[in-house]
Amino acid sequence: MQKPFTFILLPFCLFISACSLNPSRQGKGEGYLQAEWKQDSIPMQKQLLSYSLYNLKFSCDSVFMQISSFSKVNSGADSCMNAGHWTEYIRGTYKQSNDTLHIKGNFCNADYTLKKQAGCFRSGPYEEFFKVSKKTDSLIQLSSTSNVIPVNLRLIKKIACNPKPL
Repeated sequence: MQKPFTFILLPFCLFISACSLNPSRQGKGEGYLQAEWKQDSIPMQKQLLSYSLYNLKFSCDSVFMQISSFSKVNSGADSCMNAGHWTEYIRGTYKQSNDTLHIKGNFCNADYTLKKQAGCFRSGPYEEFFKVSKKTDSLIQLSSTSNVIPVNLRLIKKIACNPKPL
């Protein structure tokens, strides 16, 4: 009589051990990143046809990104391109493993509410990997796996992490 019971119980135990509960609180994230960071310029930006500047805010394990893009080439509708300057927003979470920063989130509106699929520019999921180089306490460099131009970020304001319930 033990064998049928074991046969039924074993798959259930394997299923339970493969699952994990989501945390009830926000994670702490990386201590040195807890701040607002800004990219002021990139080398030779006046000579480039298009480029983007980043503003990032790391709060615990969350990240809020603002990507300001500039283009001398009109590749979209004028109402969207706004004479060659537009801004996109991303809200998500991040994890760092060794020197790799993994950001995963969604494109948002300016108030960081979820962006609908219709409209100008990108919408839906955002995912990017960056190699992180800490230059000083107030300067870090992110090297994207999808872009050759490094993102040099300067510290604007430190933030204390106070994990919130999820």
